[in-house]
Formats: sequence, structure tokens, C-alpha cells
Amino acid sequence: MLDKRFITENPELVQKNCTDRGVKADVARFVDLEKQCRQLQQSIEELSRQANVVSKSIGKAKDEAEREQRKDEGRELREQKDAKQAEMDRIAAEAGAIYRSLPNLTHADSPVGDEACSLELRRGATEVRSLGFPVLDHVELAQQHDLIDFEGGARIAGNGFYFLKNEAVLLELALQQYAMELLVGEGFTPMITPDLARGEILQGIGFIPRGPETQIYSIENQDLNLIATAEIPLGGLYSGQVIDADKLPLKLCGISHCFRTEAGAAGRASRGLYRVHQFTKIEMFAFTLPDQSENMHNYFCDLECQLFDGLGIPYRVIDTATGDLGGSAYRKFDLEAWMPGRGESGEFGEVTSASNCTDYQARRLNIRYKVKGEKGTQFAHTLNGTALAISRVLIAIFENCQQADGSIVVPEVLRKWVGKERIGRSE
Repeated sequence: MLDKRFITENPELVQKNCTDRGVKADVARFVDLEKQCRQLQQSIEELSRQANVVSKSIGKAKDEAEREQRKDEGRELREQKDAKQAEMDRIAAEAGAIYRSLPNLTHADSPVGDEACSLELRRGATEVRSLGFPVLDHVELAQQHDLIDFEGGARIAGNGFYFLKNEAVLLELALQQYAMELLVGEGFTPMITPDLARGEILQGIGFIPRGPETQIYSIENQDLNLIATAEIPLGGLYSGQVIDADKLPLKLCGISHCFRTEAGAAGRASRGLYRVHQFTKIEMFAFTLPDQSENMHNYFCDLECQLFDGLGIPYRVIDTATGDLGGSAYRKFDLEAWMPGRGESGEFGEVTSASNCTDYQARRLNIRYKVKGEKGTQFAHTLNGTALAISRVLIAIFENCQQADGSIVVPEVLRKWVGKERIGRSE
């Protein structure tokens, strides 16, 4: 969330930011409601003061008639105070709904517009190339080599769930090892996170835990939800905490299962593993000082590029346009991998993202830092970045590494864990 004082002092800037991001919010109404709340609070405090004066004077009344008069006066003041309080609660609720809907501010370099306005920043070390033979998509390759059982997953849990089998299991485990080896070497603290989180943590991170627009699976009759990303438990880890400034930046990398309803997802682009209800992800998360977050954001993006360069997967980096930013993100870079089996002749598909959320999540979760020798605390900055979303990486490996004979070459960096150079070599 944004600083309320900043909003009231810069309503036009905040309103333009909402417009650029496609968020419907009446900032002027919020400012007016905040003003009314302050005035009502002053009236409530004054009525409370007057009621206390009258209450103390009752014992000093010279006779019963005066005592009853003062009791009536005190009762009337309390009724006025209660009425003002009810009015303020109503106004504060309306103001709070607008306040919670306001997105983060946006980096000056983020392209303005919808998804089509997103800007390609650069491409990876491996170039997109024609394979020179009829291309199979990952679903066809998985069926040919008995790597994924979509029908079995659907029988067990419904469409969007699946069993990984045979070498696909070894590839998933190898990808986890590959990412964690790099990140631990870079000074990240490795973690395996809970798969559940309370509603207040999801809201603090910026997810809607329940309601018609949610993408979250919630546990009935409990304030618990299956996490959609390790960003949720990693970001909530320091909720309500004060961190010593000299310990920042804190860099965490988490392995988690991710659960998403993917409501409304359909079409060939969502075929197979691209949009599923459960997958494994390696997530990067950082808590930083304000002046560290932009460099950390670029660093996260560079690490994602390093991982995909190592796998030999072609990709491009996208500076996400304002209309496609999530509410918490100040700026977001997406990494899109080339998927030869997608579309008529191949397409790029999103495989990672890295977001600088500045102090937006920290305000909601009350995560602060303290500088030794200075009074008070300040809000930390938070950042998140996908190292590897395993299901989508498997798509990219299957499709880019397929050979004319139908086999799939295992990326060299994964062979020490998979134990073979190729999957399904034909006779």
C-alpha cells in the first residue's frame, strides 16, 4: 500500500498512475473521505472531552435536579459521540476499500499501456533457430516417451493436474538442484516453504485469498490457503518484524509447490503444462534498504538469464507495461522462453518474472528496518523473482531439445543429476 500522506499531497499523480495501470479508483474521493475522517475524529475527541467534564461535575451538583440535568447532558453528549463514531466508521470503511485498491507507484522507465506495449529489452545467448524437421509440442513428446500422465492426474484431482513420470521426474529434480546450486553459491539462504498461508499474509503480498476474482485455493472453514508462489511465505516470513539495517539485503531462495485455480485459462496456448493447477517453483526473494532495491531487481533478472543461458534455451527479456503490472509491482521484468511447439511456428511464452515491489508489501505486512544509532524505523523494500517454474521449463526443454529422430537431448548442465545425455533415443 501507499503512504496515505503521499496520496493526500499528490492526488493527481496517484490518479494518473492508476489510469496508466488500468485500475479504476477515485483518488479524489479517497482524499475527501480522509479529510472527513480527520474532522470527525476531532469532533469525537471534543465530545468525549465534554462528556468527561460533565461526568466529573455530577458529584459536585448542589441538588438532585442539577444532578439529573448533568446526567442528561452527559448522556446526550455520549449519544452524539456514538453517532459521530458510527458515521466515521462508515466513511473509514469506504476510504479503506479505495485505499486497498490503489496499486504501487510505477518506475519512470516502465512502458505505459496494455500488454501489447511491453518492451523487449534483450535476448539470450542462444538464438532462436529452425529445427529443420516437423516439430512436436511438449504434450506429443511426453506421450511418445511416457513422461507425463495427464489422464491419470485428471482422474485423481481433475483437469490441470498430472503425474510426471520416468525421466521427467529426474529432470524436475535436476532443475531444482541446478537452480539451488547457483543461488546458494550467490549467497541466498535455501528454504523449503509451507504450502499453506493465512489470509492476512496473502493480502499483504497482494493476492486475493477469497472471492469471485481469486486464483487461490482456500481451505474451507479455516483461515488457510494453498500458496500460489513461494513469494507468499517468503514475503510473510518477516511480517511484523524489525530487521537490523546492517543485515540487509537478505536474500532467500525457496522451493515450493504452487497451486492456482487458473480460472478462465483456455486455448492451445494453455495446453499441457503451460497452465496447470499445481507445479514446483524455485523462487528468489529479497528484503533490502530502499537504495538497494533497483540494483537487486536487475541482479534477479541477470540470475534468471544466467539460468536459461546455461540450459541453452532461447529467450527474451520484457519490460512489462503498466497495464500488465500486478498491484504490488513497481517494475517487472518477464523472461519469455522460445517454445517451438507453441502456435503455428513457435512462440515465446512467459517462464519467469522479477518484480521490485519497493515498500508496498512491507507497509501491508509491517516489515521495517532500523539503522543502529538512529531513532525510529523505516519500511523495507521487497523483491521477488522466479528462478525456475519447473513445469514451463520442462516445456522449453522438451521442445527446444527435441531431435529429428524424436529423442530429447538433456541440457549438459543437468546431465550429472539426470544420469543420461538423451531421452528416448530411437533405435
